[in-house]
Amino acid sequence: MGLRREKLQELFKAEASAILLRELRDPRIGFVSVTEVELSRDLRHAKIFVSVMGDQEAKRRTMEALDRAAGYVRSELGRRVSLRHTPEVLFRLDESIERGTRVVALLRRVAGQDAAAGEAPREPGGSAAPAQSDHDRTSRTDRRSAP
Repeated sequence: MGLRREKLQELFKAEASAILLRELRDPRIGFVSVTEVELSRDLRHAKIFVSVMGDQEAKRRTMEALDRAAGYVRSELGRRVSLRHTPEVLFRLDESIERGTRVVALLRRVAGQDAAAGEAPREPGGSAAPAQSDHDRTSRTDRRSAP
């Protein structure tokens, strides 16, 4: 990806965040944060990925309100960012943060169960780390020299 497009994506992310935070007054929009912006190669389309706090109904209402506000957001982005054409704005729900949080919670729960069961901590590959006895720790030369 070109450096110009990367910089524009970061700029659009910052500006879209400011617009959503300070200027949209729709009561259906809950706590929203912009997680990423993807601009098409021709800079005609901007996918704005948002994370929404709340249950599924709150997310649905928020996304509906954002879709209705897309024209306003586009016009504000056009006012703030100098481009020949202002990209069409599409909002997309980003659930990666939520998925990551669930994975971390599951890993902590498994680690807690292992600790409660007295098992050795698990390695990233999922296998239990081998417990080393004093016998295992001795080197081969020590074993050969032993009577």
